[in-house]
Amino acid sequence: MDGHPGSAPDTVTVRWCTTDGDERRKAHALLLRTAAELLRVPSSEIWLEHEPGGRPCLGGAGAGLSVSLAHARGTLAVALTSKVPVGVDVEVVRALRAEALARTWLHPAEAEWVSALTEPERAAAFLWLWTQKESVGKALGQGLRRGGMSRRMPLAQQWPPGTALVPRPLPGAEHLVSSAVLLGGGRYVLGLALQGGSPDGAVGDHPVQVRRVDPDAVT
Repeated sequence: MDGHPGSAPDTVTVRWCTTDGDERRKAHALLLRTAAELLRVPSSEIWLEHEPGGRPCLGGAGAGLSVSLAHARGTLAVALTSKVPVGVDVEVVRALRAEALARTWLHPAEAEWVSALTEPERAAAFLWLWTQKESVGKALGQGLRRGGMSRRMPLAQQWPPGTALVPRPLPGAEHLVSSAVLLGGGRYVLGLALQGGSPDGAVGDHPVQVRRVDPDAVT
């Protein structure tokens, strides 16, 4: 990732890790550390703030970045970019009544897609869609309010999905792009969304980069 002190990175940077607890604090620490590394400034020059609506933002040298963070039991993720509003979400794959949940909460086309998969695949597929909806809500700065659960996501062209995180336009909302990816051998799902992103899954000419970090380094 190219850059110099005082300049924001061009890449959409996503970092995640597992943890044995204290997910919220460690997510904050990873966000600040990653921003400092990308901007090549001391971490003391960046701090975490929140917009009036609650969306996280950075103060100091990090003020030019759009950021998002997420945590679930045993895992966390952060996303940063200088280009457009970004949202990230992460979930642990676990046993769910996925078909019933999909028919209750998701768009009918999404519920049908989940139901068409085999039963062992449905929980991950439901969470694959759920994390995208959460991420879109974060990118918009409104969470799942205003019909966020019924907002349609781009469906996977194959299942299980590929290992690359390539956001695609939402049906009927091409100013929003999203995708999700299975991580950790399928134990976790990470979703990403961008407001004003491009259909090829990049912001400008720069791709999304996802990297796992050492949890021992997140303090």
